[in-house]
Amino acid sequence: MRAAVCSAWGEVESLEVRDMPEPAPGEGEVAIRVAAAGVNFADAIMVAGNYQTRPAHPFVPGLEAAGEVAAVGPGCERLAVGDRVMAILWWGGYAETAVARETEAFLVPEGMSDMEAAAFPTAWVSSHVAIRWQADLKAGETMLVLGAAGGVGLAAVECGKALGARVIAAASSPERLALAARHGADEGIDYGAESLKERVAELTDGQGVDVVYDPVGGPLFDEALSSLAWGGRILLIGFVAGVPRIPANRLLVKHRSAMGSSMRYFRRERPDLLLRSMEELAAWYREGKVTPRVTETWSLEDVPKAIRRLTERQATGKVVVTL
Repeated sequence: MRAAVCSAWGEVESLEVRDMPEPAPGEGEVAIRVAAAGVNFADAIMVAGNYQTRPAHPFVPGLEAAGEVAAVGPGCERLAVGDRVMAILWWGGYAETAVARETEAFLVPEGMSDMEAAAFPTAWVSSHVAIRWQADLKAGETMLVLGAAGGVGLAAVECGKALGARVIAAASSPERLALAARHGADEGIDYGAESLKERVAELTDGQGVDVVYDPVGGPLFDEALSSLAWGGRILLIGFVAGVPRIPANRLLVKHRSAMGSSMRYFRRERPDLLLRSMEELAAWYREGKVTPRVTETWSLEDVPKAIRRLTERQATGKVVVTL
């Protein structure tokens, strides 16, 4: 099979497309004939050798994919050969065939394209488990979403609206805020041109927000923490702008909480919640409440360029590799 292969730790430009042995599913696994694979910032971290998971070389990166079940391993009961599925992967998505745990492969809702399905698992499930199970966002609460025009940011906007919250989008340009508004954001803050903290105070009559969804980190974290209302929760999703330090005394003020959320650990500790998240998201898709936005598609040969679009923060929505 053809695949984009990592043979040594380094930059994504070192990835090369070549033939690899086709993987076979083991106990509780399914093999997927890949139609499309979602691109994630974490791909670059894994290729560099700095991700929590460090596969043996050579390996194929790629953390999510969609396609058709080609084979099922022993012990699989939920899926069958021929099923259209989208899957969360430990790695292996940038290949003609990928293997996933059956518990982490999900039927594609009727009407969803392969490209949408490839874009769906990481961004939408990551956002859903954080907002629904970790922050416990309630209808009527207010959520601030940083990086709101990115893949996970748009997913967070849609999840917040589906749960009945007021959503304030924060992004680095008016164009990005307009995109977030098209996905349901109630208000927008251009943090490239105005103070995040001051604008949140204006929009909330000085009360602050109940939840902050932060996949950005870096300098914005401090202002976002200050923007929390009494009992507010800040969700730490990622750190594309750097890992912030949290002054413990500022959590004590106003009864605030800082909460980490990684889908990786839900996969290990609470796979039942992962399945419930996907079931609710699929229902929302059928109801038109969530819509994966694929803004760029690349070929297998262009995987390095596709990943660079994320690391250089040039992409909006989701970037997908098609096979």
